[in-house]
Amino acid sequence: MKSVTERVKKTIDALKQNNFAAYYVDKKEEVCDVVKTLLAEGEKVACGGSVSLQQAKVIDLLKSGKYVFLDRSVARNDQEKNDIMLQGLMCDTYFCSSNAVTVNGELYNVDGNSNRVASILYGPKSVIMVVGINKIVDNIKQAEIRVKTIAAPLNTRRLNCNTYCAETGKCVSCNNHDSEIPGGCRGDGRICCNYVISARQRVKDRIKVILVGEDLGY
Repeated sequence: MKSVTERVKKTIDALKQNNFAAYYVDKKEEVCDVVKTLLAEGEKVACGGSVSLQQAKVIDLLKSGKYVFLDRSVARNDQEKNDIMLQGLMCDTYFCSSNAVTVNGELYNVDGNSNRVASILYGPKSVIMVVGINKIVDNIKQAEIRVKTIAAPLNTRRLNCNTYCAETGKCVSCNNHDSEIPGGCRGDGRICCNYVISARQRVKDRIKVILVGEDLGY
């Protein structure tokens, strides 16, 4: 951890105390080197949709032929895509990012289809998250705000979803300061349908968080 800040160090220590494995690299170009140490050739791997994984070239690594990659991007129709996502629940290692990580060592994730949060919770033997330092927040409330004002609006635009946040840059619930966490629009394109807070991992080190000392993803 060459240039790790006190804030990042505190986050890493807290993650470990909560039974998450935690790693740190300065740059996204170093992520794949860590990933290679956590995978065996021939493993069955899958991933959620993630800009962070793309930026860190993890997707390229999974497509290298060294692993059995359940790649939903090659699906020819929605049924085939769904079948691949279901298979991902039983893979050896599942890859994703996290919408937010608190300095208290908690993971905060919000999903629409929810195959990603399902895999985080149960199924794959191992989960590897690649997370930029831009996603570190002080607490769950800040994580909620981050999703509603940054992650959800940017991802709905990326996915061409017709939602209030895609149009305005923030969740409709932000207009109501008394709104609870699940507040949001009722559009068919809504991507914040299920909310998961991972406070502790019962199976020690099943979830592995690679923190990167630069901004990644949304």
